[in-house]
Amino acid sequence: MKPIYEIDGSRFSTLEDFFDEFHRVLALDYSYGRIPNLDAFDDILQGGFGTPEGGFTIKWKNSRLSRERLGYPETARQLEIRLQRCHPSNRTYVAADLAAAKNSTGSTVFDWLVEIIRDHGSGGQQAEDGVELVLD
Repeated sequence: MKPIYEIDGSRFSTLEDFFDEFHRVLALDYSYGRIPNLDAFDDILQGGFGTPEGGFTIKWKNSRLSRERLGYPETARQLEIRLQRCHPSNRTYVAADLAAAKNSTGSTVFDWLVEIIRDHGSGGQQAEDGVELVLD
């Protein structure tokens, strides 16, 4: 049976706080520092950073609250940060995503996280990692 790790959506309201909650619950090796971005989060789900061999289950308690808190306002905030840091060749794309978020359309931070996690589970491109997501 795979280990089950429960993250609580009532404990965070930003992407950075989600990363901290994920780290706290999984007791990850922080010698690499704080989870800095979505790419690093994706890497952690692949294993080698203290995540269990053979996969695990993430039970996301209060996921409806997280869907709200990690919705369009937080998405716009994250895209504003990304716009300041991204390569000039990507600014047009990030600006378009930012405009969409400000109009409450497109993917949200919540959607990004769910997509990344599910990519590491059954049917995902990295299914061999064996990560299962349960939204509660």
